[in-house]
Amino acid sequence: MNTSPWIQIGIFLIVLFIIAWPLGRYLVDVLDGQLTRRFIWLDKFEYGLCRFIGADPEEDMPWRRYAAAIVLFNVLGVLVVYALQRLQSELPLNPQAFGAVSPDSALNTAISFVTNTNWQGYGGESTMSYLTQMLALTVQNFASAATGIAVVLALIRGFTRKNAAGIGNAWLDLSRSIFYVLLPLSFVFALILVSQGVIQNFNAYQEVKLIEPLEYAAPKQDLNGQPLKDDQGNVIMEAIKTDKQSIAMGPVASQEAIKLIGTNGGGFFNANSAHPFENPTPLTNFLEMISIFLIPTALCFAFGQMVGDQREGWTILAAMTVLFIAMAAVALWSESHSNPLITQLGADASMGNLEGKEIRFGIISSALFATVTTAASCGAVNSMHDSFLPLGGLIPMGLMMLGEVVFGGVGAGLYGMLIFAMLAVFLSGLMIGRTPEYLGKKIEVFEMKMISIAVLVIPLLVLSGTAIAVVTEIGKASMANPGAHGLSEILYAFTSAGNNNGSAFAGLSANTPFYNIMLAIAMWFGRFGVIIPILAIAGKLAAKPKLTVTSGTLPTHGPLFVVLLISTVIIIGALNYIPALALGPIAEHLQLFTR
Repeated sequence: MNTSPWIQIGIFLIVLFIIAWPLGRYLVDVLDGQLTRRFIWLDKFEYGLCRFIGADPEEDMPWRRYAAAIVLFNVLGVLVVYALQRLQSELPLNPQAFGAVSPDSALNTAISFVTNTNWQGYGGESTMSYLTQMLALTVQNFASAATGIAVVLALIRGFTRKNAAGIGNAWLDLSRSIFYVLLPLSFVFALILVSQGVIQNFNAYQEVKLIEPLEYAAPKQDLNGQPLKDDQGNVIMEAIKTDKQSIAMGPVASQEAIKLIGTNGGGFFNANSAHPFENPTPLTNFLEMISIFLIPTALCFAFGQMVGDQREGWTILAAMTVLFIAMAAVALWSESHSNPLITQLGADASMGNLEGKEIRFGIISSALFATVTTAASCGAVNSMHDSFLPLGGLIPMGLMMLGEVVFGGVGAGLYGMLIFAMLAVFLSGLMIGRTPEYLGKKIEVFEMKMISIAVLVIPLLVLSGTAIAVVTEIGKASMANPGAHGLSEILYAFTSAGNNNGSAFAGLSANTPFYNIMLAIAMWFGRFGVIIPILAIAGKLAAKPKLTVTSGTLPTHGPLFVVLLISTVIIIGALNYIPALALGPIAEHLQLFTR
């Protein structure tokens, strides 16, 4: 691998940190309520909003009430998004007259966008009306990102408060995150995208005449949009001839901005960020990667300021950055090699693996984007992950399996890494025979029980779901590839759903009742099976006294703790998933390169 990838990674990280530092200071002002104290009219706005929804703006919620508010907020979101999809044929802003989305697909999509997963088993431009794209999907991009920020804020309060009964007001935290952080950032970014050519309109789709008629073969589909097969299991193809092309329109830039800023990932178009109307230039490609990491990075800076020691935030950020660079290096190295099966046919081996990648972006930007989007729990894609070489495809899957803590989703990455930090000090305490402490709070039996649930619930969902899919005929029927690669496709789908990433390995026909329901279950419990234990930890920590740092206290900043934290993240991820990875991408790599 030449120096070019390292230069791109270096520029990317430098620009990211320069922008994220002042944003981190702003987040402290917003989330601590300093902004509303400075501007009285904002305080009146918050008070009126809370009264409108029947909440007490002065209430300091105990963790159970805070958790109930968060879950209620998201359950209502599921109901609204589901209803809008089912009723879209009767609603306005539907110039293509799309019909109602099927019940199982609507449920899957509703849970997907509410949980910040944005798994898409449908083609956006061929399924969703403009109203559904805006009022259901875009709105939930804001709401789900705000949920992550609210939860990590509650956990930070657990460390900063002492002998307290509450961890904050969920409604205030949600509204501040949406109105003072996500909305202004998305508005500015949407304008930048529009200036670069991302479309934003309400026009009907444009029909244009081709210069030459086109003939091609396509799979025959049933009423659910799934390929029909003959008695031997082969896909039935039909010849199609056309002299026209339909060019999709719509309010894309507004959804694209929050899709990336909120680490959501759900694209307006089926091709996502590989589509030129979503990601038209190398500059937008670079800015989209920056926007994915922006708030997760700023939250690390904000965390250090809020706990009173900026070194703590730098330590968390350093661990994330080291893991990211290592993973990106492997992905870039892997994709810089050509597929040996193609080179045997006479292809130029020096070209690298261009399969499934946009020529506009090339191998480096495609592999880097894949690393960024799976490190950050975003799920936006500008290339086909299914076409990566086995080790290149292992990196996006592995990043998700680590718990989406390498920068991670908005809020979710930081609270996930803080869980690993508490686990790291607990393991250190076992080795030296001391009660573990983190940021002045003892990590005791209750916290470790909740940490165990938060760490183990996702592997349980991922591995159980994969096992069920590969041993049932209904699960195997959607596989397009046999053997190790087919297992990788299913494992990737459940890993993406359980970790609330949303990117797809492709090659798996997942828009079926079986996969829609199974993945919806994984998404819901993968989100709230982690959030509820974290809020329980926050409540328990807030009620504890703050301990004085002594000479016997384990320092939780500096290079030594960075190594300890990284080791904990890797070991937990490896122990959970290595057997499955050995049967999937690792086995495929050995088969491909040992022939």
